[in-house]
Amino acid sequence: MSGPTGAVRGESALKVALDKSRKDCIFIQYSALPLMCAVTDYDREIPEYPIAPPAPRKGRGAVTNLQGRYEVDQREAVDDGWIAPSEDESGRPALRTQIFEECAKSILTHNKSPDIPFNVSLNPYRGCEHGCIYCFARPTHSYLGLSPGLDFESRIYAKVNAPELLAREMAKKSYVPEPIALGVNTDAWQPAERELQLTRRVIQVMSDHNQPFAAITKNSLIERDIDLLAPMAEKGLTMAAITITTLDADIARTLEPRAATPSRRLRTIRTLADAGIPVGVSIAPVIPFVTEPDMERVLEACAQAGATSASYIVLRLPWEVAPLFKDWLAAHFPDRADRVMSRVHDMRGGKDYDSSFSTRMKGEGLWADLLRQRFANAVRRLGLNARNHGILDMSHFKRVEPSKPVAPETSQLSLF
Repeated sequence: MSGPTGAVRGESALKVALDKSRKDCIFIQYSALPLMCAVTDYDREIPEYPIAPPAPRKGRGAVTNLQGRYEVDQREAVDDGWIAPSEDESGRPALRTQIFEECAKSILTHNKSPDIPFNVSLNPYRGCEHGCIYCFARPTHSYLGLSPGLDFESRIYAKVNAPELLAREMAKKSYVPEPIALGVNTDAWQPAERELQLTRRVIQVMSDHNQPFAAITKNSLIERDIDLLAPMAEKGLTMAAITITTLDADIARTLEPRAATPSRRLRTIRTLADAGIPVGVSIAPVIPFVTEPDMERVLEACAQAGATSASYIVLRLPWEVAPLFKDWLAAHFPDRADRVMSRVHDMRGGKDYDSSFSTRMKGEGLWADLLRQRFANAVRRLGLNARNHGILDMSHFKRVEPSKPVAPETSQLSLF
């Protein structure tokens, strides 16, 4: 027999098969024919292929379709040398966005988190086509058996009955009105809204009931609904916040690939302010060595555009967001990836993320304190957060009975 693997027949095979001390013998067959066994050299080294480096997709934030934490099987792409680098982008088909309609059972979400300035929120969509790599809502797609990566930004679920559910909820005698946060989990004005108009219909319902709400977005499509927002703002029923993480268009293109450009968002702040709608800026998240150097410039530009308030949140990496963000760093900023994560660990007690209510929004430690000081000094210098606006008036709320659908004509009598 020659080579690492071979067959031994006859008496020698029987001796091999019966020799219990031989660990390299695997019994295969026994019959009237001569015995056969395969002898394998287990000392031979099996080549291990390296994990394939993350490759960005044009127009998408996530660079992988990471399995959710509830999946049984986990998959990793490896580079076995058969894929040429030139095939990485051009040979890959474009990932199209799919919109799925769903009928939700409820539409208002309640929370008791002490570090969140609202108790009730409403999200007309699950998933978000903006594709922001840092989005803390990405892990929610795991509940659907989908990936928090590319699936989150390409498979969008629209709650088509959101306006009707909201109207029914506010018509209940047990309903206690309080400000609603619109589009906090996923952006209510993402690209799908242009055709579906679910958010506009939700705003119309809140306008009919004089229901106060605060909205946050990074899409200029909110300007479409100024005809509804401006009259509500006159009654103190609404306010808006525009998220701007950086003024660098190149960074924003990879960080938030399908959101409005930073310059366009500044124009949106100006447009809303000119319409009399209280508007602020949300610098969320602050990413060390990526968007963090831009914080003061963002605040200054937004103040000049008409923003009256500002807030910030340090980068959060819950659940699957951590590996997705690390892959994004490796693909777009390999030169500073280690520095970024090292600074994140400094502000998170040595971990990727700490979900404690007291620290999850602003972080802890020396670097987190420096960020607080920088933000406070810039806000004070620019005159932001003076509280001239922002107090929503609950006294105008009115309960409206939802219109009952007209029953079709039929000869069958009703039981009730």
